[in-house]
Amino acid sequence: MKPIWIVDDDQSIRFVLEKALLREQLPSRSFTNARDVLAALDEDKAPQVLVSDIRMPGGSGLDLLDKVKAKFPGLPVIIMTAYSDLDSAVSSFQGGAFEYLPKPFDLTKAVELIRRAVEESQREEVVDEGMADTPEMLGQAPAMQDVFRAIGRLSQSNVTVMITGESGSGKELVARALHKHSPRANGPFVAINTAAIPKDLLESELFGHERGAFTGAQTMRRGRFEQADGGTLFLDEIGDMPFDLQTRLLRVLSDGHFYRVGGHSAVKTNVRVIAATHQNLEQRVKEGVFREDLFHRLNVIRLRLPALRERLEDIPMLTRHFLQQSARQLGVEPKRISEAALAWIGNFAFPGNVRQLENMCHWLTVMAPAQVIEPKDLPPEVAVMQAPPVPPVVIGATAAAEPPAVVQVQTDKPDLHKSPDVPAAPAASESGWEQGLDAEASALLATDRTDVWDTLTARFESRLIQAALAATRGRRIDAAQKLGIGRNTITRKIQELGLE
Repeated sequence: MKPIWIVDDDQSIRFVLEKALLREQLPSRSFTNARDVLAALDEDKAPQVLVSDIRMPGGSGLDLLDKVKAKFPGLPVIIMTAYSDLDSAVSSFQGGAFEYLPKPFDLTKAVELIRRAVEESQREEVVDEGMADTPEMLGQAPAMQDVFRAIGRLSQSNVTVMITGESGSGKELVARALHKHSPRANGPFVAINTAAIPKDLLESELFGHERGAFTGAQTMRRGRFEQADGGTLFLDEIGDMPFDLQTRLLRVLSDGHFYRVGGHSAVKTNVRVIAATHQNLEQRVKEGVFREDLFHRLNVIRLRLPALRERLEDIPMLTRHFLQQSARQLGVEPKRISEAALAWIGNFAFPGNVRQLENMCHWLTVMAPAQVIEPKDLPPEVAVMQAPPVPPVVIGATAAAEPPAVVQVQTDKPDLHKSPDVPAAPAASESGWEQGLDAEASALLATDRTDVWDTLTARFESRLIQAALAATRGRRIDAAQKLGIGRNTITRKIQELGLE
């Protein structure tokens, strides 16, 4: 972790804070004046947190705040002040201060405040460092080339963008690329997943709150819109935003003004909004759970990100990239992957898209026993989906009685199910569904069809979801839990597969 910088001309203050941070295993560095801090910023990277007094020789803490924020907008700055300077400390929030620390201060509370600032610094994603570590997007498939061209066309624009695509397909990476190549590249990039934050806290996360606005609000806090001022705010999973908050978001997008929770003064912000969702927002509008006017406000430019199964030619390159990345993170020698193993990976459905492939490469870096990864080293989910016929495993009367997952689904080509090589309903105890799938795939591959992957995947997913719904008597949430997928995912799949 980067050190915490302490700026104060009072040697006793510096000494007390240094010792307290040392006990908490937080590195620190001290300065006696603002001039030395600015010189250090020119030579070194920004600190994790800056704690500065207001009145010092060689420049005030407020002047230092302005200069630091101009260079590092996302750096949390804590202003220390005597009680007589309270008004100036409060006014410093307009300059972007994270918090003020009145003197004399309670040491335990001071350390707690610094810890909160450290967490904020680690959580808030800022371009000056995060972007440098983010690799350019990878992809040679035509669908990804279309995405790259769109990013290029939007490079000099501040227009609002809506990114759509399945979970794990890399929507945040596209948002980062849009920011990096925009006129706001020197400003902060702040991301928030609106589906991951409880409804009661989301309003405060977005717009901030005043001291005393609610129980536990002991200090004023800037929201994500203020943190992203001059840069880009990425709103992930916008389709899950509560309806009442959609109205407030529409207001900010319309005139750039908002009120903190419990506040009475309008705050103005200059933010470019990029939104993302895996849901069908037009359908959400029809269902009355998403505002139509907000949809049109966000849907100025729409970018669709392809699923990994739509860019299979990119899998080898992505796999090698993630293996290299995992090795760097773990400090080990990168593993190589054989062509046979790549072929197996290329035939996997990857319902979790690029994120699932990345996680698989982390798993292989840790778990594969040799330096060269072979098919036998691949994780269980890949082996199960593609293993050659094996003796069947009877998992219980209910499972055995259930028709096989692939063969029984009706399609627009029913003759495919009448192949003499594929029984209409083989019992699990006779052959197993893997053998049925193998025979069915062989029958389809022997034809002139070019949609074998999509056809079998859709039929497999249909039967799996139908079996889960039958086991839970139609309760989608319970079915999703049994399948190990999210509620939104099973709802979307039901709609896509026509299982309503």
